[in-house]
Amino acid sequence: MFQGKNVIITGGSSGIGKALAGRMVKAGASLALIARDRKKLEAVRNELGRTAAAEQKVEVFSCDVADFEAVEKTLSAIVSKLGLPYMLVNSAGILREGYFEKLPLAVFREIIEINYFGTLHCIKAALPYFQKRGKGRIVNICSMAGLIGAFGYSAYCSSKFAITGLTETLRGELKPQHIRFHLVCPPEFGSPMVDELNKYRTPENRALVQTMPVLDVEEVADAVMAGVEKGKYLIIPGRTTRVLAALNRWLPGLSRAIVDRQIKKVYRDPGGS
Repeated sequence: MFQGKNVIITGGSSGIGKALAGRMVKAGASLALIARDRKKLEAVRNELGRTAAAEQKVEVFSCDVADFEAVEKTLSAIVSKLGLPYMLVNSAGILREGYFEKLPLAVFREIIEINYFGTLHCIKAALPYFQKRGKGRIVNICSMAGLIGAFGYSAYCSSKFAITGLTETLRGELKPQHIRFHLVCPPEFGSPMVDELNKYRTPENRALVQTMPVLDVEEVADAVMAGVEKGKYLIIPGRTTRVLAALNRWLPGLSRAIVDRQIKKVYRDPGGS
């Protein structure tokens, strides 16, 4: 389904964005990778270029997705180089964790600007090109934190729940225009963001996260590719993750009781620490 198609991936210099880029190149797509760090982007382009066929293109664009004007200019440049897009993958994002009363408001604003508005900006900027093409696909890399609240993730969950709401709304609104959406909600998986988080995360958050297996990024990427190819709207990588998501949906009281029990074992009063 990707042979000869143009795919835009934000957050394409590392993590799930990079993993998906590798798979899509192997599937025959031409890529436009967006991230802030130009050096990392160039390194990924060089790596992917070794496996890309002669007719495939791998272009990189340094852009802050929180800046809508910059996103619009970047999308225009992408279309000029590659042509109209077949798919947009929104995987750019940041992760912060901490006690609500200790998290500065600036952290909430930063996460919302990048995670939520970054996703919104890219959809807004890409939509005219999908409309011109007459169809398109948008993959929003969200999180289980966009379906279930988690201790220490007051800022992060807020941004991911917003992405879930946006995706659900646009799924119905843009379907008549033949623009399909895929919402990806993985648990935590190996990535530079999680490696950094592990240096400072609260014990309550650590205990809660341990109720779900931390997946390998390659496993998540495989699940995304399989879900997109099958046309699934909600893609939840990992069998245990899907069980917990179903438990939270159908037995929310039990799900909350399990969470509360895990937190109680390690709870520390942030006001007294």
